Amino acid sequence: MTHSNPYTPGAGFMPSYLAGREGLISHAEQSLLALQKRYPQQSMIYYGLRGVGKTVLLNTIENSAEGYGILFDHIEADSDGKFTQNLLVSLQRIAHEVSFQTTAKDFARRFLALLKAFRIQYKLEEGEVAFGVDPEAGFVSGVYSNDLTDLMTQLGKAAQSSGDTICLFIDEMQYLRREEIAGLIVALHRCNQLRLPIMAFCAGLPKILQEVGEACSYAERLFQYEVVGPLKPEEAAAAITVPAEDFEVAYDSAAVEHIIAQTGGYPYFIQQMCSSVWQVTPDKPTITLEDVQEAEPKFWELLDKGFFAVRYQRCTPREKAFIAAMVKCGKLPCTIANVAKLMNKSVSSISPIRAQLISKGMIYPTSHGEIDFTVPQFDAYVWRINPNLEME
Repeated sequence: MTHSNPYTPGAGFMPSYLAGREGLISHAEQSLLALQKRYPQQSMIYYGLRGVGKTVLLNTIENSAEGYGILFDHIEADSDGKFTQNLLVSLQRIAHEVSFQTTAKDFARRFLALLKAFRIQYKLEEGEVAFGVDPEAGFVSGVYSNDLTDLMTQLGKAAQSSGDTICLFIDEMQYLRREEIAGLIVALHRCNQLRLPIMAFCAGLPKILQEVGEACSYAERLFQYEVVGPLKPEEAAAAITVPAEDFEVAYDSAAVEHIIAQTGGYPYFIQQMCSSVWQVTPDKPTITLEDVQEAEPKFWELLDKGFFAVRYQRCTPREKAFIAAMVKCGKLPCTIANVAKLMNKSVSSISPIRAQLISKGMIYPTSHGEIDFTVPQFDAYVWRINPNLEME
């Protein structure tokens, strides 16, 4: 009988064994419990490259929040510009839960009156959010940060009155507009000042550090920042071997070492590679280096056709030329000046392309004038599909 595959490659799919994140999860749970006891907590931002398991981490903390009886909602931002609309839906859903408590009904009614006052119309071509006022509803000022602060503090007061605790989980935070980031920071800061039981756990690409810093001068005091990177060798080994133990299957040391070397310790890559290996080794009690090498071409094919290609195909020809020049630099991160030189362009002429790729989440600034890919091993993928690194 063929064993079921215990590996789960996918966007945010929970692995059967979550390796290497115990410290982050424990710290998050301590913050949730402290907030329940009405001790204000700094909100969290987890940042890292694609494939490191940020979404899985958020989902795990959500499970803890649910176990503690905390009211929460998950918001996944996107480039569609609908974060504020989705945030308001989440806040309304939570307010509905809070309003069941008699002691909180007045606060909940005030919150819903304020919510009604937001008639949101997105002007996508202008990249901004416009507000209108319903004269029969609560007052809104038209200043985004003020209005969001009023909403969240009113909801926080309702939760305080009802004995509830509220937690927001925001994924792909890099897609928020500058005013949305600033509004969220100001609102959370005010809730902390008033000792209201609200906090947020956020996740995003590395560029979010710069975005948050530029959106608000005191952001570094409001949030705690945790980098989520590849697994350490011993953690990666556990991610490989522990799921197989339920089926009394083992890996020899050479197989484990090869998987770690090929995947770089990135959790998504480990799940994908081990899933591929599992498919070619039915009913074997020990997985060997030879088994891993047999499955390796399928592993790279799946990554190339899915994980890498999905992102690459969103790029324009000019953006693909920029990407090829980055790879041609030879060492990453690379400087924008070097990319411009390889493209025979001026830095100013390719700066808009750089901005577009950052906006799409393909690259991020590592330091002043330097850039790198947000996707691990993306340079190797570009070599495979464009071996001459043509920039036409």
